[in-house]
Amino acid sequence: MRDETISEFLDRLADRVPAPGGGASAALHAAQAAALLGMVARYSTGEKYAAHQAVVDRIIRESDLLRGRALTLAEQDAAAFTAVTEAYRLPKEDEPARAARSAAIAQALAGAARPPAEVITAALDAVELAETLLPIGNPNVITDVAAAAEAARAAATTARVNVEVNLSGIKDERTRGALLAGTARVDEIAARAELVTAAVRAEIAK
Repeated sequence: MRDETISEFLDRLADRVPAPGGGASAALHAAQAAALLGMVARYSTGEKYAAHQAVVDRIIRESDLLRGRALTLAEQDAAAFTAVTEAYRLPKEDEPARAARSAAIAQALAGAARPPAEVITAALDAVELAETLLPIGNPNVITDVAAAAEAARAAATTARVNVEVNLSGIKDERTRGALLAGTARVDEIAARAELVTAAVRAEIAK
């Protein structure tokens, strides 16, 4: 996925194949958010921003790491969903086979829920970086902070449905509980992203 052109990825996304799908798209939203934050931070260096240089340097480092992490999650999501498809194709001609298939499906669904659950955490990290960068970043690229916040919001809300779609097949209560705890944060992430965008809009309307 890292080596594909955008056009190649979109062709695969549009094709009738199990993956990539919504989960990988959610992760790429997070990657775009991180990239935008890295760009704004790099435009916020030099003598004019010297008072905030330590914070800006931290945002550059963390946004670059976040971008790489999100890309990895996109790849993991595609692989995990492929595993779900393969589990559903297992034989079910007798009771032992059906039991093995059921266990394999449950395991695969739990695996498929983990990457989007981690995307929610990545989205939160991106929103937190946007909140930190907004008041100190270069005002000439302030709209890109809002773009990052909106990409992070899309990452979180898209990832949530990709976690939820797998929950019905996950029998382990501890796993379900951990996944649900992650999805419970999405409304807060979306609200915080909206506040960042509102602040940017208010600033550019002056």
